[in-house]
Amino acid sequence: MESQNATLWETLLYGHHACGGWKEGMEGSVYHLASVFLTLGYMGGSGLVGLLYINLFLGCGFLCTSIWAWTDVCAADIFSWNFALLVISAMQIIHVAYQLRSVSFQEDFQNLYGALFQPLGIPLAIYKKVVTCCSVVSLEKDHCYAMEGKTPIERLSLLLAGRIRVTVDGEFLHYIYPYQFLDSPEWDSLRPSEEGIFQVTLTAETNCRFAAWRRKKLYLLFAQHRRISRLFSVLIGKDIADKLYSLNDKVCISKGFRYDVRLPSFYHLAVPVGELSERNPRHLKF
Repeated sequence: MESQNATLWETLLYGHHACGGWKEGMEGSVYHLASVFLTLGYMGGSGLVGLLYINLFLGCGFLCTSIWAWTDVCAADIFSWNFALLVISAMQIIHVAYQLRSVSFQEDFQNLYGALFQPLGIPLAIYKKVVTCCSVVSLEKDHCYAMEGKTPIERLSLLLAGRIRVTVDGEFLHYIYPYQFLDSPEWDSLRPSEEGIFQVTLTAETNCRFAAWRRKKLYLLFAQHRRISRLFSVLIGKDIADKLYSLNDKVCISKGFRYDVRLPSFYHLAVPVGELSERNPRHLKF
């Protein structure tokens, strides 16, 4: 076995004609241009745009190499291989360009992708599946998206434009701004088979637009695409955390204490520590 391996290596290393001498001159500029294009092509990224970049530069490199093989080297085999690779690259460019052309969105969805999904590295093909099952809904100023104790939880919505005021028992809690979910806490509190109603009132302070996903359609999408399910889990979790932090400065008790929702066992106050025993921490006012 070792002798056979040795024979194979000897054939690969020494079973060809040795170079009698190196060429003194350099190859033509077309050959060096081909090398530059190939180098740039292999520096491409991922996604549809990355594929388009890679195949475009590789195609230019194979074209230059084909021209070099036809005019300078006059080698039919080198020309044939590089021309075949050129054709494959051209077909890939057409295919990727068609995919990019077919993945187009209206302005609201394009802005949403740039603000929320593109920083997470979500490809346009995945994003297209997300937005195809949602609709854009307008909400006029002073109209309610949801009313406390009345509106059922039937969808998940994300604000695209405007500002929403959140209140409970008539008291202000916080605002919802563009590219934040309107009902992420309600969504997270229910299982797919459960139903519920809003415990807060959401009112439009300006003319608003939001993207809305029906619960059943979105859960079906999650079942078909695990990556989209994990994506929404991350986005909703972050949105809920942001809402809790915005509430942190608004949760107070009646005699000067500041209640921190991140540390429910501790109170930050504006009075001396010795007075803690005289306070009653049970009367929380939201």
